[in-house]
Amino acid sequence: MRISELSRRSGVPLATIKFYLRERLLHEGRLTSATQARYDESHLARLRLIQALTGPAGLSVAKTRRVLTLIDEPTAPTLDLLGSAHEVVSHPPAEEPPLEQVDAALRRLGWEVSEENQAHRAEVAAAVAAIGVADFALPERAFEGYATAMLEVAAMEIAAMPTESAEAAVRYVVLGTVLVEPLLLALRRLAQQEASKRRFGPPSEAARTPGQHVQP
Repeated sequence: MRISELSRRSGVPLATIKFYLRERLLHEGRLTSATQARYDESHLARLRLIQALTGPAGLSVAKTRRVLTLIDEPTAPTLDLLGSAHEVVSHPPAEEPPLEQVDAALRRLGWEVSEENQAHRAEVAAAVAAIGVADFALPERAFEGYATAMLEVAAMEIAAMPTESAEAAVRYVVLGTVLVEPLLLALRRLAQQEASKRRFGPPSEAARTPGQHVQP
């Protein structure tokens, strides 16, 4: 297909496709002349992936390139691969927060505390510190509850990791890390609404229609 058809079938504007080609996010088509190229289904699949990474996943062009490189060049062992994937979506704090409280809580849970996971520990510690600065008190044992729930999610994910090829493992780990985190956040909000309804019942008609009153 020509680039115009690629744009039509993918729904991606022609100018955006050309930008992806210039940035080497999208591989070149097969040249048919000095100024023309043909594209195939692999280009459509790549465009869908790029759009998912820059759209729902919210990655920058630079981070999208990093993800695509991890997928295209699968050389790292599993643990290193996880670290590389996490590095793409992590937001390390500007200053390293005190880790003692978090490390103590992790040890009580039986989790390993090591230099390999220091970046993630720092993110957790920064989040805990921000909660304290806001003078917000977590429910009792909430940290342990969050950690236990996340470990169950992580165990399910790791158990499902494909082993038939390095390429399949890389794609699963990288895209699972980048694309599933927005899903987890959205499901948490949906679950909060469901838990609220189960505890307090559905919202009243007045609450659903602000400014209107239910007639007796």
